Amino acid sequence: SSGTFAETWTATTASEDSVKTRVTGLLQRSPQSHVSPCGRDEQEGLAAVKRICEEYKEAKVEFRKLDLASLQSVCQFTKSFKERDLPLNILINNAGVMLLPEGRTDDGFELHFGVNYLGHFLLTWLLLDTLKDSGKCGDNSSIVSVSSSAHRIGEIRLNDLNCCQNYSAHAAYCNSKLAQLLFSSHLHQELQLGGFPVISCAVDPGMVNTALYHHLWTPLRMAQSLIARLLFRTPAEGAATVLSAALSPALNGNCGGGYWANGRREMTTPPSFDPQLQRSLWEISTQLLGLQQQDI
Repeated sequence: SSGTFAETWTATTASEDSVKTRVTGLLQRSPQSHVSPCGRDEQEGLAAVKRICEEYKEAKVEFRKLDLASLQSVCQFTKSFKERDLPLNILINNAGVMLLPEGRTDDGFELHFGVNYLGHFLLTWLLLDTLKDSGKCGDNSSIVSVSSSAHRIGEIRLNDLNCCQNYSAHAAYCNSKLAQLLFSSHLHQELQLGGFPVISCAVDPGMVNTALYHHLWTPLRMAQSLIARLLFRTPAEGAATVLSAALSPALNGNCGGGYWANGRREMTTPPSFDPQLQRSLWEISTQLLGLQQQDI
């Protein structure tokens, strides 16, 4: 979306500690926005929305429960959203986990792969028709996937997407971010081929001082907390990077899609734009999610 809608409808997945930062940043840039932050912790999410509405009296913000580690939760969320027949101009796939001990989602997928990638894949897939209906020529709907430079050292092993062999939390995170980028790029190409008024892009917010780093090895976490104030971006700065992409007029032109960092489109590693890898991951993902193969 270019942000020129009289009213822009936005849904964003967000960790509870980033709900307020993400939503207030959007309201500052697009005061008429209707925003639906989505997260796992309903109590914290509702509290964040209450604080936002106290600060922005005219804010149109509604927290909605969504657990990306549960495909049932994703389906329930999208069903509830679509039953209200609301438009959707911007979808920000932001929530994520990092450096977790080995674990599984409710559906048996490795946590990083399941939450960072598959959960967002299903969410986007189920909301695509709404995004298409909400976009229009010159004012595309936008799907913004929050990525990371960590994708550069990620590896997609199509025969071991669940990291069953030699689990490494760092590798699992990097792999999930590469998968997310492959999905975003392939989705954009399919949408453009179909002539739909929807843009898909990935954005790297940079190193942001958030709760994602809580699972670092204790000595590293102590060091991270010391250097974060000097080298890391604040949550507000990280949110601004994502929102700039989501609301950028450039996305409505030939600059749409791709990988954005520091306010500009950047090249990524060769695997991220490998068409065969994109297609293979897409097909396997639809099979894992039980989705019917179809044109976008």
